Parts: sequence; structure tokens; C-alpha cells
Amino acid sequence: MFSYYGSKSKIVDYYPQPKHKRIIEPFAGSARYSLKYWQNDVLLVDKYNVIVNIWHYLQQASEKDILGLPVLNNQEDIRNYNLSDEETNFMRFHIGQGLAAPQWLCSSMCLPDTQRKALKRIAKDLYKIKHWDIQLGDYKELNNENATWFIDPPYQFGGHKYKQSNKNINFNELAEWCKSRNGQVIVCENTKATWLPFKPMVDMQGSMYKTTEAIWSNQRTNYDAVQQSFF
Repeated sequence: MFSYYGSKSKIVDYYPQPKHKRIIEPFAGSARYSLKYWQNDVLLVDKYNVIVNIWHYLQQASEKDILGLPVLNNQEDIRNYNLSDEETNFMRFHIGQGLAAPQWLCSSMCLPDTQRKALKRIAKDLYKIKHWDIQLGDYKELNNENATWFIDPPYQFGGHKYKQSNKNINFNELAEWCKSRNGQVIVCENTKATWLPFKPMVDMQGSMYKTTEAIWSNQRTNYDAVQQSFF
């Protein structure tokens, strides 16, 4: 719903559909998978308190609240506006366009018209998340429910610059935890990762280089033998 580094907005349609009514995202981020299947019983968990607070803000906000937020010009500072802490946190990601850390100054990539369209879309979609359960916590603390687990951690070799504590991950422990989940498990990574036997899924052409998104699942997927391209 909001801009965030590593968002699956461009490739969410490539992932298997949930086989369970319950969806759990233990590294919630911008939760693009849950948003695609928003009618389900969704549990979002993240260790980064700023992300959790943004989700709580959006969950309680009205369309009028979102449409009343400011539209910034290039390099304009969000601190020039008299916003609540929750609104400021949301806007710092909104004006950063996919950056890992929240920004004070509006990115040159985030044009005013882009901001307006995004705010209208968010305002229109607020009803989708009203019933979700959104929690601050560590993935290790979660009960092992029979659910669709969509697991999208900071990547092992992704060149990311996450500032939140989620970045300090023991990938061997995470691999065993993923394999022990009940139900359907979908794990996101790229093909550089070594902590699970990931399958190539789709090529992603970035502004500087190309990467290949990969998937591991405890159930058969369309990517066990096929790789697709996305440009």
C-alpha cells in the first residue's frame, strides 16, 4: 500500500495463490502479497516498529485523512508540514519511492502527479486492511499455525541497506524455521541466496543491473523447471 524497498508490487502475480484462508507475513514490509488477497484472514508481523506504526495508522485512517496529506516538490522537506508522528512516518516512505530508509526530503523520482495518484489509490484501498491483525514482533515468536506463510526477509546478498533490526538474520536458523512451518510456505529471495534451494522465478531489470528473483516452497510450484523474464 505504501512505497518500500524490496516491495513485490511488480511481481506479486508470479507467486502461487494462497491455499489457506489464513495468510501470515512475518516480514511484513509493504505486504503486497496480502494486499492481493486482502479478503483473507491476514496477520502481518514486523520487527521494525516504524513499519508497524505506519500500518496501524493506515488501518485507522479515513479517505479524507489520506487525501488531505501534502504533495511535495523535489527536495522539499516533510518537516515543513505540521503532521502527526504517524503521518510523518508514512510520508517519509511515500516521498522516498522504494528506498529502504524513510526520507525527509522528497525524492526527484517522486513527482507531484505520482504522489497524488498514489494517495488516491491508497485512500480507495483503506477498507481492505480494516480486518487485518498487525503486530510488532520477531518471526521466531509466531505460533506454528496451519496457514499460507509468505516469507519475504531482507535478502542474504541483495545489496540492500535496511536500517531496521530485521537485517541481522541468522539465515541457517531462518531456513529451518521456514521448513518447519505448517501449511503452505512461500519464501522470497534472489538466485544468489544459499540458505534454501531456491528456484529461479523471474528476471528483474533494475536501473543499474539485472537480478533474478527466486522462490522456495514446501509445495510444488510452476517454477520447479521454468524461469520467466520480466522487464
